[in-house]
Amino acid sequence: MAATPSSSRIPIIIILVLALLAISVSSSPATAPLSGSDTDLAALLAFKAQLADPLSVLANNWTGTSFCHWTGVSCSRRRQRLTALSFSATPLIGPLVPHLGNLSFLSHLNITYANITGSIPPELGRLRRLRYLELRGNSLSGDIPTALGNLTSLEFLWLSYNQLTGQIPPDIFVHMRKLNTISLAENYLTSQIPPYLFNNTTSLRYMYFYSNNLLGQIPPKMLLHLFNLREIDLSDNKLSSQIPPYLFNNTPSLINIHFANVGLSGHIPPEMLLHLFNLRNLDLSVNDLSSQIPAYPFNNTPFLEILNLPSNNLEGNMDFLSALSNCRNLQLINLEGNSFTGSLPDNMGNLTSRLVTFIAGFNNLIGGLPTTILNISSLEWLHLPNNLLTKPIPKSIDVMKTLQWLDMSRNDILGTIPNEIGMIGSLQRLFLQRNKFFGSIPSSFGNLSSLEKVDLSNNELSSMIPASLFHLNKLIELDLSYNSFDGSLPVDVSGLTQIYQMDISSNFLRESIPKSIGQLKMLTYLNLSHNSFRGNMQDPLQNLTNLASLDLSFNHISGTIPMFLANFTDLITLNLSFNMLEGQIPEGGVFSNLALQSLIGNAKLCGAPHLGFLPCVEKSHSSSRHFPKFLLPIFIVAFGSISTILYLWARNKLTNKTDIRISFDSIDGIGHQIVSYRELIGATNNFDEDNLLGSGSFGRVFKGELSGLAVAIKVLDMQMEQAMRSFDAECRVLRMARHRNLMRILNTCSNLDFRALVLQYMPNGSLDKLLHQSQSTMHLGFLERLDVMLDVSMAMEYLHHDHFEVVLHCDLKPSNVLFDEDMTAHVADFGIARLLLGDDTSMICASMPGTVGYMAPEYGSLGKASRESDVFSYGIMFLEVFTGRKPTDAMFGGELTLRQWVHRAFPVDLVHVVDDQLFQGPASSSSYDLYGGFLSPIFELGLLCSSDSPCQRMNMKDVVVGLKNIKAEYNKMRAAASRGATE
Repeated sequence: MAATPSSSRIPIIIILVLALLAISVSSSPATAPLSGSDTDLAALLAFKAQLADPLSVLANNWTGTSFCHWTGVSCSRRRQRLTALSFSATPLIGPLVPHLGNLSFLSHLNITYANITGSIPPELGRLRRLRYLELRGNSLSGDIPTALGNLTSLEFLWLSYNQLTGQIPPDIFVHMRKLNTISLAENYLTSQIPPYLFNNTTSLRYMYFYSNNLLGQIPPKMLLHLFNLREIDLSDNKLSSQIPPYLFNNTPSLINIHFANVGLSGHIPPEMLLHLFNLRNLDLSVNDLSSQIPAYPFNNTPFLEILNLPSNNLEGNMDFLSALSNCRNLQLINLEGNSFTGSLPDNMGNLTSRLVTFIAGFNNLIGGLPTTILNISSLEWLHLPNNLLTKPIPKSIDVMKTLQWLDMSRNDILGTIPNEIGMIGSLQRLFLQRNKFFGSIPSSFGNLSSLEKVDLSNNELSSMIPASLFHLNKLIELDLSYNSFDGSLPVDVSGLTQIYQMDISSNFLRESIPKSIGQLKMLTYLNLSHNSFRGNMQDPLQNLTNLASLDLSFNHISGTIPMFLANFTDLITLNLSFNMLEGQIPEGGVFSNLALQSLIGNAKLCGAPHLGFLPCVEKSHSSSRHFPKFLLPIFIVAFGSISTILYLWARNKLTNKTDIRISFDSIDGIGHQIVSYRELIGATNNFDEDNLLGSGSFGRVFKGELSGLAVAIKVLDMQMEQAMRSFDAECRVLRMARHRNLMRILNTCSNLDFRALVLQYMPNGSLDKLLHQSQSTMHLGFLERLDVMLDVSMAMEYLHHDHFEVVLHCDLKPSNVLFDEDMTAHVADFGIARLLLGDDTSMICASMPGTVGYMAPEYGSLGKASRESDVFSYGIMFLEVFTGRKPTDAMFGGELTLRQWVHRAFPVDLVHVVDDQLFQGPASSSSYDLYGGFLSPIFELGLLCSSDSPCQRMNMKDVVVGLKNIKAEYNKMRAAASRGATE
């Protein structure tokens, strides 16, 4: 029994000892370190803790302590230590933590296009086993840490596409003897290139420093020890340097040299290419290089494929081309934008049969095409615009069976267009404008079934335009302006099914405009000015609803101006001057902003007093002497009615000091009956079903007309209590809210038995109909959809953040986005809108219906409305717009939702979920654009807005900024592509 107390004390002592050991371990890590696995786990958790993880990639996958199975993590088998951390195109958003420097077994650190911010932690320099360090495509800023020079095992260093600044540390590569690839491209690095930067990196094969702000000279000995170098790219810097003569002497393995837009000056050293036996690509474009091109160095570059020298000041003749006959793999020669003189040498025919592209425009070349050039059987692109060529195109040009692009525009070529051009079936682009071609267009042009663009303008061509030209169903641009074509256009021009731009102005064409031109539904630009066309324009133009520019000036067109032109929503430019038009000038649409110069020279037009035309007066064939007596009472009543109307109108003018139409927009109280029930009866023909626009949750909407203004009249169901609240809420919101992208309330009608809202009329229907109704003729391309969602986001930003009270929509969906005549999107149907008392106050209302598929989880289950629930609805609608799938589509059900479907494809398989319609239609929405890097940010925004967790959703201010940035980048890319195509 005596042993019992002592035995009970033993566990207590052990516990005390263990506690002291624990304290010792925590306070003295040097004497009792954590295990390697624990260190790795701690580093990963610290990394995770600093990241926003908007798509919950880490939150959903980094759970438990067995981190070797976590997404993006790889471990060694023997030690269970972390060896690789890899994330690509996964939005993590946040900084890299210094704790990553504790991952002592890490060999691969690959975090690309993840929106990582902040600076590069110097602690990464402790990772002695690191072989791959790839952090490109993020938002890293600050200097490159010199501590990275301690990474002696490093083979690949990718820091490109960030926002790094400062200089390149001079000694950073001294100990990196295994370095294979270095990329610091697309940053903001400044200063000079250190002269001995690569003295010890003999293994270096690829070096990319392009698109920075590097200054000064190219160090003459920079490449002295790079015996294995295969590619160097210094393009788009500010080096202001000459090419050191012996720069490449010790780089026999070099394949690609990219020195474009570097600031090079002086001449191309003859010794430069002497030892580059393996050279494939030489790009010295957009510099200030001068003098002649040396010929003999090309004798030592037998594998050369691309010679790119445009936009310099190179001069002399082109005899050096003969030396290129040794380069049997040559595919592209670009000499555009220099000062070369003389003619193209006859020995051009000795160039390799593999040559695909020859570009020498914007020089001072004379003569013409040497017949020997026709020996180059593989040539696809031949560009010689803006030279001094005078000789005719050789008739034997038809042997160039692979030619796709022929540009000899802006020369002085004198002669006829050879009939043989019509035998080149592969031809897609033909530009012969601004020469001295005469005669007719060969009828053989009808054989050019692949032709897409043809410009023969500003020549001396005559005779009739061959009918065969109008049967080319792939033609999208046709310019025959400023010639001497006569006769009439063919009766049938409907074969140009794809054409969107046609200019036949400044010729001698006569007769009427063919009616078949109305079948060219894709036409957006039509110029028939300065001809002698007769007849009216009613029938030919009525179906050309996509027109953006129409010029019929200086013809003999008669009749009235068709009223339908005012309804062409895309029509921006219209010129009808100097014709024989008469009658009323239409109102609205393009005529709202038309200048006098567009209508002048039509003496019998009337209306549009702001342009100086007389008012239209109806002709009267009766006089007072012959006025029938039986009409006198009618006349008196009518006169009295008109007088009364004028009196009321005048009184209204004096009271309100505003026009009657403007008064529609000046509602002065919810219960004030500005519009009577009787007026609404008359405006809608007693609410005739023919005027019904649609039905909603709380009533029906009719089209009507009040004082000449087309309106939508929303009549509420008085049997529903919610409809009464809807009326009050919608009146309050729309009466006080003023925004370009919100539906405007013009007036109200309210009494004990009737409630109605008078709203803007939206002639182009809803987003839902445009997306999902097959009979819709309007194509919504990528840019159009982007603009629609930007319009909606700006409206919601106003309601959520800029209105003096926070307004919730609570039922945002495509059927509530309507389009006016200009295709501007307006957010509508605030029937269940709610006002919040404070910015962050949610509101619970069990009676708010919402719409299945668009309701946020917390809204649908709890009736809890907030700005975040509106953002969720916006996100679902955003995904619907770019996938073309409704959230209630039959393919969704059970556990698969629209958002989950997109999330599974994000980011690498988005092409499988994007709407197929975006790969059709105009070039602005082509697959080329979508593959240009815009799918990922678009769908990322939609996924973020529709996150299940409200706190992870974006706010509407950030949505607007994000969409504006995407649109700016998109337009920038399209402009660059357009310039490239033009050049």
